[in-house]
Amino acid sequence: MKKYRLLAGCLALLVFGAGCGQTGTEENKRSSEQSAPAGEERLDKEEASDQTEEAVTETEGETVTRGALPEELAEIPQDYFSQSDQQGTLVKLEYDTYESMTYEEQEQVLYKRAIVYLPYGYSEDTQYNVFYLMHGGWSNETTYLGTPDQPAEFKNVLDNGIADGKIQPIIVVCPTYNNESESDSSDYSLALRLTENYHNELINDLIPAVEGTYSTYAEDTTLDGIRNSRDHRAFCGFSMGSVATWRTFQYCLDYFRYFMPSSGNLTSDGEYMASIVKDSGHEWNDFFIFAASGTEDFAYASFKNQIEAMADVSDGTFRYADNEREGNLYFLEQEGGTHSGEYAMEYFYNGLCWIWK
Repeated sequence: MKKYRLLAGCLALLVFGAGCGQTGTEENKRSSEQSAPAGEERLDKEEASDQTEEAVTETEGETVTRGALPEELAEIPQDYFSQSDQQGTLVKLEYDTYESMTYEEQEQVLYKRAIVYLPYGYSEDTQYNVFYLMHGGWSNETTYLGTPDQPAEFKNVLDNGIADGKIQPIIVVCPTYNNESESDSSDYSLALRLTENYHNELINDLIPAVEGTYSTYAEDTTLDGIRNSRDHRAFCGFSMGSVATWRTFQYCLDYFRYFMPSSGNLTSDGEYMASIVKDSGHEWNDFFIFAASGTEDFAYASFKNQIEAMADVSDGTFRYADNEREGNLYFLEQEGGTHSGEYAMEYFYNGLCWIWK
């Protein structure tokens, strides 16, 4: 059996993801390299609503997010970057997995870690939703939250947002798709392959390590247990982390309800994305995608092009709406936003202020 080891650690690296504007693979030639730049105007909600004129069935279950996303991205309050009086805890969770390229052979064991955020007042008597947050290029598992000894400023944002009631008390997990070296994420072609393979480690190793250690909605960490608790699980990422988010949507729709990609696309083919849903057997109201990017981000055009292509699918697989009762796809853009950590945190913050409320 694999052993999950909680260790206090000390290694700080605060480098935000970069470099994945056009991220399609040779496997499907529907990449952003084939996509024309999207227009400057926002997705037209009136046009998108044509897809939802039919009767809308409200998804049942206490975990469905009832509120609506904002019309514009909210800035993170400046005082949220300072320490809160109610501080959550960072821990280092170590777990065993297998080398990514030969994962199915399960011959080469790797020892990896994730940085886990536990909210202020965390209790084993309370069940928590889990937000998996993946880094981008030139980064690792410490990029967004830091380490127990040297927390990063996004940890303060979580603390203050939860203390003010803007964010639900949740568990946040920062893993890495880096494989045999911390420099893997700086190799663009390699990173694309690693993000495509990451679902193996995610489902078989990381989630059992996290949700077998902490109090979540998973009754157990079998595949059935993870599947049955999917409403309480989200995957999010910026840049190459966004590519990892799309790959999680592709391979792990059975195990996640919420997806928050930003500034990193997978394809320009909306029908291909719709086929992922159809092949999974899920319905339109089984998931929600909240996407974001900035107008000065080099990944903006190709990313927005993918969202528009998905919204244009005519069979109702994707329904553009700012809330979960009426749809499953929503996009916000930040005027002047660039491909940087500053805007990545803003996108995460806006999603966190909405989800599970």
